[in-house]
Amino acid sequence: MTKDLKLAHLALLSVAMIYGANYILAKDVMDGFLEPRGFILLRAMGATLLFWLFHRSSKSVKIERGDYWRFALAGLFGVALNQIMFFEGLQRTTPINASIIMTVNPIVVMLLSALLLKESLGWAKMVGILLGAVGAGWLISGKGEVDLLNDNTSLGNILVFINATSYGLYLIVVKPLMAKYPAIQVVKWVFLLGFVYVLPFGAVELVSAPWSSWTIDIYWKAGFVVLFTTFFAYLFNLYAMKTVSSTTVSAYIYLQPFFATIFALMLGTDELSWRLIGSAGLIFVGVYLANFYKKGYFSK
Repeated sequence: MTKDLKLAHLALLSVAMIYGANYILAKDVMDGFLEPRGFILLRAMGATLLFWLFHRSSKSVKIERGDYWRFALAGLFGVALNQIMFFEGLQRTTPINASIIMTVNPIVVMLLSALLLKESLGWAKMVGILLGAVGAGWLISGKGEVDLLNDNTSLGNILVFINATSYGLYLIVVKPLMAKYPAIQVVKWVFLLGFVYVLPFGAVELVSAPWSSWTIDIYWKAGFVVLFTTFFAYLFNLYAMKTVSSTTVSAYIYLQPFFATIFALMLGTDELSWRLIGSAGLIFVGVYLANFYKKGYFSK
């Protein structure tokens, strides 16, 4: 395995760990301190400022006119539609349903990559993605009742599915840009455009937030979401995509509920069980097959 490949997988592992912690921390911020769309705008605004400041010390490549539409779509699918649909869907369904639906994302990415990017689909990759989905689904379903067909949650389920599909489309749309431009240059424009899209939907909620009631604890949790869940997570994903496929990036999504459970165990809010052990085994075998099962892979 080459150095670049090792760093790419390390970046994706870091993203999975960040999102695992985010499940616990972001919920506290939205518990009476900041409404979802206001939180999305805060994330987009904060990350956009960080990306543009960070890029000042990096090189730029002139953007080809034919790529403008791709940047616009990446901002729409990767920031605005992705995040708005998830939070709006989550308000209309259960966290368990939403987490289960999110496991379809790598499957969507795998199929779209084959159709649009002409990526090859070997048996190991397909079996790995499916095993990962089963493992993540088993882990999540053990935390509560799954009811995807309930009329009261059907709209929310649809919105979360749109979210999962939107992020899948983002990974497909942004992949060719990574072959032409530095990762930081790509993500700074993606977030600037995403911020413009989100601004009309989240401005009122952000301005009207009860800022005087925010505690130091809430500020650092919101800061974690902006700095790590948004800035570093998106940057690490794009960095990895310069080396690995869109399908590989999406496969690491299956590790997110695993890390969320590990953090919950550390905080004493969850218990070790055979379900956790069994589902973790399926997830890791799935991620291995989808990303590493290749003759001579580790000797490169």
